[in-house]
Amino acid sequence: MVSAPQTTQTLAHLRRARDLIDRDYAQPLDVPTMATKALMSPAHFSREFKAAYGETPYAYLMTRRIERAMALLREGVSVTDACTAVGATSLGSFSSTFSEIVGETPSSYRSRPHNAAEAMPLCVAKILTRPTRYV
Repeated sequence: MVSAPQTTQTLAHLRRARDLIDRDYAQPLDVPTMATKALMSPAHFSREFKAAYGETPYAYLMTRRIERAMALLREGVSVTDACTAVGATSLGSFSSTFSEIVGETPSSYRSRPHNAAEAMPLCVAKILTRPTRYV
C-alpha cells in the first residue's frame, strides 16, 4: 500500500510529537500520549511518524534514551544511574536495548576510552555518536 504524500500540516504535527520525545525522553511516554500531541489517532500517528522519520515513535524514543545514556556513560555515570536517568524502568531491558542499538553492553561501552568524542565540538560529537539500529 502506497501512502499519500504528507502535508505540511501533518509534518508540523509530527514535529510537535518528535519535539516532545526529544524534550521529555526521560518521562513515561507512550504512543497514545505522543499521538495526542500530534493530534492523530495512535495507529495513524505511528504510520505517519514511520513514513516521515524512518522508524516507529517507540524506536525513536528508545534511540533518544540510549543516545543520552551513552553521553552519561562517557561521563563515568554508573550503568544503573544512567538507566534511571533516561527513564528506563528495568535494568535488564535497558541493557538489552542498549546492546541492540549500540552493539555492545552498557558496561563495556562505559569502560572503554572516549577521548575522541570529548575532543570534538559538541555538535559534531552528537552527530557521530548518535546510535543507529543494526537490523
